Amino acid sequence: MIQFTNLVKTFRRIRVLDGIDLDIGLGERIALIGSNGAGKTTLIRCLLGEYTYDGKVTVAGLDPRSNRTAVLGNIGFVPQLPPPLKMPVGQLIDFSASLCGTEPQRIHAIAQRLGLDVDAIQTRQFVRLSGGMKQKLLIAIALGRDAKVLVMDEPAANLDPEARKIFFDLLAERLEDATMIISSHRLDEVSALVNRVIEMDMGKIVLDDKVADDVALTARLACRIVLKRFEPAFAKALDGWNFTSCDNDLVWQGEIAGPDRLRFLGIVSRYTALIADLSLVENAS
Repeated sequence: MIQFTNLVKTFRRIRVLDGIDLDIGLGERIALIGSNGAGKTTLIRCLLGEYTYDGKVTVAGLDPRSNRTAVLGNIGFVPQLPPPLKMPVGQLIDFSASLCGTEPQRIHAIAQRLGLDVDAIQTRQFVRLSGGMKQKLLIAIALGRDAKVLVMDEPAANLDPEARKIFFDLLAERLEDATMIISSHRLDEVSALVNRVIEMDMGKIVLDDKVADDVALTARLACRIVLKRFEPAFAKALDGWNFTSCDNDLVWQGEIAGPDRLRFLGIVSRYTALIADLSLVENAS
């Protein structure tokens, strides 16, 4: 469905993406995690055809640079930062609906579920909306179409708690008919949705963990973590999982129950800059 082959992106001689090789299949639901500057947003922008790059990117066999209209026609996208559009809300909805072949009322209905009264802001410029209102509208536009791929870059960042819950309920309704890539700092939020976790650090993929939808309660994961340097807060976090250390507290080993995998990765992802290597090996016990 989506392929990245030796993808390299450089800004001012700095490699932001460093030889990414990644295949994402139809129906996979990806949690894309990593610290700020890891390369998550740049990877997404290359997927959308917004950047030039070295290497190869294809979506359903099409290059997003040379076939951008066709590729974007199958992608529902929610950006991390709302664009500075001066278009009135009503006009934006009508324009977006016409581009993707959906009905404006479908976008209205999803916005309503998120707590946004579109009728009350029809004539207001998008750029003058609050951060939360912009995010709800962008989500409604992305989900108000039959896109085969949903790409979301920190989509819940500006949502209030109630809208956040409804948003993830809306995504859950699409589990059977869409491939998802969700970039998030909070793995705990998306753990119930995803079946694969990809962690990036310094432009590379440092973890690619497929999670079975029916993880057995008896499954155990042998985990080994190698640190670049010792950090007391991280040691305390691992101690809570009954990990043991050696080599001057730079190598940590332990076991995790299968159903706790995503919760554990969510904790570890806060310390990405410290980690030199991480391995998870699943064994039935």
